[in-house]
Amino acid sequence: MSVQSNVEVHTEWGIVSARQAGRNLAKELGFSSVDQARITTAISELARNIYLYAEKGEIIIESVERMQSTGRKKGIKITAKDEGPGIKNIRQVMEDGFTTSGGLGAGLPGVKRLMDEFDIDSIAGEGTEITTIKWNS
Repeated sequence: MSVQSNVEVHTEWGIVSARQAGRNLAKELGFSSVDQARITTAISELARNIYLYAEKGEIIIESVERMQSTGRKKGIKITAKDEGPGIKNIRQVMEDGFTTSGGLGAGLPGVKRLMDEFDIDSIAGEGTEITTIKWNS
């Protein structure tokens, strides 16, 4: 059975709510405390990007499963969606150190490193959708 939370992000409280929903589901799914921290850090970065660049959007947090030869593997899927300005140059924002907000530039490359799967789709003027998955080892 898939568990899902949709968290609207249009204030800093949305970032906090998304982090908490992600941590709660990661804990329920049996992720280690280290992986819980990785997941909440990724959610925080994705939600912060929505707040800073698109002004509003949503974080969708859900449990996922896949069958393997060793049995069922559980994971957590995080989808960040917005209808903001989009990302003009995805390759550039995926470079370590690139920043438009004056931050450390760990942003999306950091999210990609923290999670096991990462996909980004963005259309300038229409919005961005980023999907990530962390599998419970």
